[in-house]
Amino acid sequence: MEPDGGRPNGRSAPLHAAVAHPLDRLPWLIWILAVATPLLTAFALIPSRGHLSAANDALIFVVVTVAVASSGNRWAAALAALASAAAFDFFLTRPYQSFRISDRGDLTTEFLFLLVGLLVGDIAARGRTYRQTATDRRRGLSRILGVGEQIAGGEDPEFVLMSVATQLGELLSLQDCRFVRQAPSRKGARIEPDGTVRLNPITWPTASYGLPTDRVELPVRGGGEMLGTFILTPTPTKPITRDQCIVAVALADQLGAALATRQDGTP
Repeated sequence: MEPDGGRPNGRSAPLHAAVAHPLDRLPWLIWILAVATPLLTAFALIPSRGHLSAANDALIFVVVTVAVASSGNRWAAALAALASAAAFDFFLTRPYQSFRISDRGDLTTEFLFLLVGLLVGDIAARGRTYRQTATDRRRGLSRILGVGEQIAGGEDPEFVLMSVATQLGELLSLQDCRFVRQAPSRKGARIEPDGTVRLNPITWPTASYGLPTDRVELPVRGGGEMLGTFILTPTPTKPITRDQCIVAVALADQLGAALATRQDGTP
């Protein structure tokens, strides 16, 4: 991350890197687990079939579905519920090794299990999504407070600039972040003060498709003037939430306040 082509002089800003969920690094693994875990569970229960009730077997599969749902992927949770229902039917209900169910009670248990598995899986996935959102907001606030402490402590604005560039790179998963002392061109993609991203005249859905194009502008304002622009090079298709964009705007505004103070000659 470089301001005006320069490089940091060895001083580092406080960083707040996210700790990724293990499955976030291997997204394909959750799909394998969604199918493999119910099958392995069914194999483990085969020796005890006839000893445990169908309801107990079904509850074990519900636990499996919730475990998969803890990844936060509700579609994987739904697949786990379907795979669990199929494994329960094929291996643990009579006639065995068949998808036919001869006992009406087993059929009712199968239906209820599938319904409960889908609902609980979706709730668990929503819960992890909400927790992740809360964690991201805390990290965003921490970034803002960190830069604010640097400014309050009288840190040189040039170092604040490098610190903000580093923070933006981590926050938005950027490939590059440059600061230029020019007003935004407003010809391409830009982050607006309210955190929306516009690609004239479209409001871009960053949560689904990430930041658009290979150049996104983030204005830096201070003292009622436009003091410069961050030129952001995003990672293609990396999802970015509006909350993250709002934090990015706040960081740019903090830098603008620091630069404006220096221009005014205020100590």
